[in-house]
Amino acid sequence: MNSQIALFDITDAPDPRDKHGLPDLFSYDTIIVAMSGKDSLACFLHLLEMGVPREKIEFWHHLPDGREGSTLFDWPVTEAYEQALAKAFGINIYMSWRQGGLETEMLKENDRSKPISFECPSHDGQGIELKTGGGIRGSISTRRRFPQQAADLKTRWCSGAAKIEVASMALNNQDRLHHSRTLFVTGERAQESGNRANYLKFEPHRCDRRNSKRLGRHVDHYRPVHGWSEEEVWAIIQRHGVVPHPAYRMGWSRLSCMRCIFGSKNQWASIQLIDEEGFEAVANYEEEFNCTIHRTMSVREQASAGKPYNAITNELAALAMNTEYNAPILIDPADWELPAGAFGEDAGPT
Repeated sequence: MNSQIALFDITDAPDPRDKHGLPDLFSYDTIIVAMSGKDSLACFLHLLEMGVPREKIEFWHHLPDGREGSTLFDWPVTEAYEQALAKAFGINIYMSWRQGGLETEMLKENDRSKPISFECPSHDGQGIELKTGGGIRGSISTRRRFPQQAADLKTRWCSGAAKIEVASMALNNQDRLHHSRTLFVTGERAQESGNRANYLKFEPHRCDRRNSKRLGRHVDHYRPVHGWSEEEVWAIIQRHGVVPHPAYRMGWSRLSCMRCIFGSKNQWASIQLIDEEGFEAVANYEEEFNCTIHRTMSVREQASAGKPYNAITNELAALAMNTEYNAPILIDPADWELPAGAFGEDAGPT
């Protein structure tokens, strides 16, 4: 089922920066884990270790390329990997995306941003419903360039367009979350960057409307691993025997988009090795826009200055470039091995 809904205006959302105590995990009706890489996985596993019932937890995963045909940014296998992870733990998972993905947003010219689609439980609880909203009231503008490396989300607009706004649309437009308590969980860690070190561990979410008589939508934002080290993250993943995403096993230290704007020289060299066609698509856009992702170097120059990761094998590359995940997802923790990308290059947001 696909139903069209109006865009809920989030511009008046509160931005509370008051310090709060830690949440009572058992007081929430729904706990949403925004799944992406190792840190969000650690958040989920931490919830399990704290005794949170699995039936209260659900995964939300945002698709950077959408489902309309673009393949420019993301790892082909990521959606299937997240689906396999959810199935292995018996957790419901819901996908969401900006229609056309980041590529369409990047190519926007005298146009509005495209609508957002998101999956949610059907009203009868027996399946998944697809809803769509937005794309009708936004300002007309032009991008015609890649997101740029910056902490400012106006410059690094990919996070807003593909994650923050997408999650807000889904949170604001599900009746089941009204007059209810929801905990939204994400995996930012202070160790990642100076900017992220300033994030609060627990605060009301931007979509919170707990004081609204009409909505009564109580939404808190919790970052349970904010103070964790990378060692602690990998340790909890090992305790549960979760096989890391193929990107980590090939040498990537972060699981964001495959062709991430923060990619290092070695990562661009690795991408050129395992996906020359995708690499050329990015390089050609840089030339078309006369604007590179990196401030001073094109992806061709970065790849030439880098070296592909030694851990890349034909088997792992084939798994990462497949839209199906046909490999173990849970193994005996005694057989678990630290992936090659652990404690690797710091190639992420500032």
